[in-house]
Amino acid sequence: MGGPMLAALRSAGFDAFGYDVRASSEFGDLAPQMRALDTFRKDLQILITVVRDITQTDDVLFGMQNLINTAPKLQTVIISSTLSPKYVRALRDRVPTHITLIDAPMSGAAIAAKEARLSFMLGGDTEALAHHQPLFDAMGAHFHPMGDYGAGMQAKVLNNLLAASNTAMTRLVLDWADQAGIDEEALLSLIHTSSGQNWLASGFNNIEFARDGWDQDNTIGILTKDVASALDAAPMGADTTLPETVRKAIFALKPRP
Repeated sequence: MGGPMLAALRSAGFDAFGYDVRASSEFGDLAPQMRALDTFRKDLQILITVVRDITQTDDVLFGMQNLINTAPKLQTVIISSTLSPKYVRALRDRVPTHITLIDAPMSGAAIAAKEARLSFMLGGDTEALAHHQPLFDAMGAHFHPMGDYGAGMQAKVLNNLLAASNTAMTRLVLDWADQAGIDEEALLSLIHTSSGQNWLASGFNNIEFARDGWDQDNTIGILTKDVASALDAAPMGADTTLPETVRKAIFALKPRP
């Protein structure tokens, strides 16, 4: 996700550059815009972090990269990974107050990032969100201010809980259709215009992970992490039976031909 987001920012005229633990040569046309860590932190003013999970986010902010303490010009941190809302809110006590925090998780998968039409769920101070809106305009097409810092992430994990549910059930339906001798394309066309319509089914042939099985390193694996993030923020006493069942179903997915 970070690569096409960086490309979108540069296409919009921003002086944006990237850092990744992988070699810059792995980023193709973006390789010239990737920086070594020392160079990256030197001029960094606004950090958009798009890593996989809490462990990697901690590495970026406080651990291996430690940008909070080693980027002298850092003014704003925008969290665009999907993480536990509890963790995101707790960052405010760990990050110096002179650094603005915004949570801006996004939805749409890699295809939307490449086409600069991501949906952003935004949490933060109203003035701070307005000041940084041109960045989101460059990368996205839909913007949903959800409230104070942390509210964007709360909304995102609820959205992804639905997405995970749709993924699990759509894949089950397609497997059952195979056994019933129903053509996949015919069924997907029906679903798209009928009461079973959902994002995964409607974009099945364009979403890069639609046919994947579960693997801890792929997007299907990320879905189980996102369900866990939603469960971490479940209301006190909530019945979590259904989300837990969805998570188990995602774990069980096998690649689809």
